Amino acid sequence: MAHMENKKQQTQRIVITGELTIYTALELKDTLLAVLLTTNNLEIDLSEVSEIDAAGLQLLVMIKQHTALLGKVLRFSGHSPVVVELLNLSGLAGFFGDPLLMAHTSI
Repeated sequence: MAHMENKKQQTQRIVITGELTIYTALELKDTLLAVLLTTNNLEIDLSEVSEIDAAGLQLLVMIKQHTALLGKVLRFSGHSPVVVELLNLSGLAGFFGDPLLMAHTSI
């Protein structure tokens, strides 16, 4: 599940809550791609993600790549412990490179 809020005038913020798994990834993908059509700056807050699997990780990679192709700005924030754990296990922490994430992975 996701809910959106305008953090600043031109930044759209989405908070992902609950599962980011194969069961929710398709619906969330549609939501994220629709938001990208309406903003140049997107923040995705991962602090409320309670579970993430490979499909959820693939979604995060896809939306990051898609945003870059469109020349838009994407920032992930508030990585929950399960997100940090999966990114560390997958070796993708450097790919995302978010400050909070880098702080968790350098310990």
